[in-house]
Amino acid sequence: MDDIDRELVALLQQDATQAYAALGKAVGLSAGAAHERVRKLRERGVIRRTTVEVDPAALGRGVLAFVMVESSAWMGDSAESFAAIEEIVEAHVIAGSASVLVKVRTATTEQLQDVLRRLYAIEGVSGTQATVSLETFFERPVSPLSGAGRRLDGSDA
Repeated sequence: MDDIDRELVALLQQDATQAYAALGKAVGLSAGAAHERVRKLRERGVIRRTTVEVDPAALGRGVLAFVMVESSAWMGDSAESFAAIEEIVEAHVIAGSASVLVKVRTATTEQLQDVLRRLYAIEGVSGTQATVSLETFFERPVSPLSGAGRRLDGSDA
């Protein structure tokens, strides 16, 4: 990825509905050239999907919890079992005292308790430790401009 690709990704992260003409103008390309670059970024898997960010509380999923899942076996092959629990929005195999970290969104703590019960039904799960979030300060996507020799303001490091 070059600097123009990184800038295009950053612009799309801010507003994925921007026209290719606007994207091109922002990075000094024609609309066609911007479209072609974005198409190639999709083909290479840099842009995995285009989506809408929604307020979970507005959809009745205001309870956020992070659950450390302990196991008696390797859980790396259990992705489908975790994905089958609709309230789990992320699942990560981790190193440490637990095997998997899941991010759960529910409407109530009673529903969270039900998710914990269903986690125990997954083969190999031997324990859980849940932490309920009281407030989220911020969530952000990975910036294509940071860590690449550039500052977030676009200047060189």
